Amino acid sequence: MFARPQLMSAMLFSPSLVVASGGTPVPPAPELPERVRGADLSFTLQLEAAGCKFTDQGRTAPVEQLLAARGINTVRLRAWVNPPTGYSNLASALTLGRRAYDVGCKILLDLHYSDFWADQSNQTTPTAWRGQDLATLAGTVRTYTRDAVVAFAAQRTPLDMIQIGNEVTSGMLWPIGLVYCRDREHWDGFVQLLNAGLDGAREGATAPLQTMVHIDCGGDNGGARYFYDNITRRGVDFDVIGLSYYPFWHGPLVALSSNLNDLAMRYGKNVIVVETSYPWTLPAADGVEYCAARPDQLPDVARFPATPAGQAAYFEALRSTVESVPQDRCRGFLVWEPQWLPGVGWGLGEDNPYANLTMFDWRGAGLPSLGVFRADR
Repeated sequence: MFARPQLMSAMLFSPSLVVASGGTPVPPAPELPERVRGADLSFTLQLEAAGCKFTDQGRTAPVEQLLAARGINTVRLRAWVNPPTGYSNLASALTLGRRAYDVGCKILLDLHYSDFWADQSNQTTPTAWRGQDLATLAGTVRTYTRDAVVAFAAQRTPLDMIQIGNEVTSGMLWPIGLVYCRDREHWDGFVQLLNAGLDGAREGATAPLQTMVHIDCGGDNGGARYFYDNITRRGVDFDVIGLSYYPFWHGPLVALSSNLNDLAMRYGKNVIVVETSYPWTLPAADGVEYCAARPDQLPDVARFPATPAGQAAYFEALRSTVESVPQDRCRGFLVWEPQWLPGVGWGLGEDNPYANLTMFDWRGAGLPSLGVFRADR
């Protein structure tokens, strides 16, 4: 969720590429249910506590009900281990998971394995887990992950999918799981922790559960291939490739398209754009440092101006990009916190730098972009 330098230059997709990275022919994708059309709604309880209300098509209702009426079928929820009071933990994820399940949505749990934001630039080991050696920490990850899966099943809202870490491009649980250290790469410790989380997820599952490994390289095919080549050659067994893609950090949609096409065929796995967003306004200077604040940050601004109509056009183009991946291997997209209105900060006492990326205006009224969640034709 932060800008990062590309690990390698993007590589264009070759339609003739039909083998996995190890040279194994890629089998046709199995017949699958409808694509994921979803949203991360992790800030919902905090927004409601701050008095935010949401309306759409003449109706006022909890945000997950409005989005379900528009067609979303999956809700993504993050969990931090021991965050600041009021921020996303397993208890809040369980509460929102119940609400998502009750409106007919599947649940994707995003475990950060940190007390606060974990991404490609930050992967801080939870305070309570510090001082453990690699083997002990792997055991902690395995148990924590298993218990989280069991907790959702126990309240009869079983998970459909789980992320083992969030944007783990450079590893997780630093420093033990840090990949890039000075002039050397350390993959083995990270892979041991990643496998521990995957093992824990499988141990806790009482129903089919898809596992995801998520990085931030939505527009960086070279960086994405470098990462997935390294973990697959070390035997990491997972189901879904997850990518973050924000145009103002990761480049134009053509770069995402090339990346999706290549990864899906190269590894023989399904791919999901698990985070994305786009501005509907570029506010005048108001003291907030927005992630997207200027037209020159938007690579396709002529096609997708920062207006309600331009935002809707972006999401329609994103949906078409997802649906065009060969063999139906891109299984959908999730919008990141489309309801994160001003009033709840990035951290305690901080501003919300994503407030102009919502799919609701600042009065809480639904914007035209919500139409992208409609069911498959």
